[in-house]
Amino acid sequence: MLLALYKPYDVLTQFTPDHPGQRTLAECGLPPHVYSLGRLDRDSEGLLLLSDEPGLNTRLLDPKRGHRRLYHVQVDGEITPAALRELEAGVLVQGERTRPARALRLEPPDWPPRDPPVRFRKNIPTSWISLELTEGKNRQVRRMTAAVGFPTLRLLRASIGTLQLSALGLAPGRWVELGAEERRQIFA
Repeated sequence: MLLALYKPYDVLTQFTPDHPGQRTLAECGLPPHVYSLGRLDRDSEGLLLLSDEPGLNTRLLDPKRGHRRLYHVQVDGEITPAALRELEAGVLVQGERTRPARALRLEPPDWPPRDPPVRFRKNIPTSWISLELTEGKNRQVRRMTAAVGFPTLRLLRASIGTLQLSALGLAPGRWVELGAEERRQIFA
């Protein structure tokens, strides 16, 4: 079984809380015996895959395979072409250079509003970028945008492979079992 979940903001990518009051995947009504393939931080949202099939984790997460993941990122400030070029070339994060990525400026995407909303500052604009990675280090997107001077305000995984969250029609906290075509898109 392979599932796609729209992981909401402020939900841990695990089934038991580390501390009382934390929200977890248990609130999403998922079938028993599934585990997440990869993770999204508590303060990130978007497409999360879950499965009960052995071996899928390695197929998706092994850095040698260069599996693509696309993120939509709201950053603090007006992103510059120079910052986008730096992201594409790879930036130094925790003493290591990230792999080359694809980075583009986006018009604000049509995602459901986040609860709670992203902070608003009247005199500091925000902008959105699309960032496609082929590796997944801990908090990598946030560290990359900070390294080029544009801290992340909102982070949403929009696709894995060519499977797009928007095409699944899911609301935050909802999930669907994937069929053969969606599975093909994940590994495309």
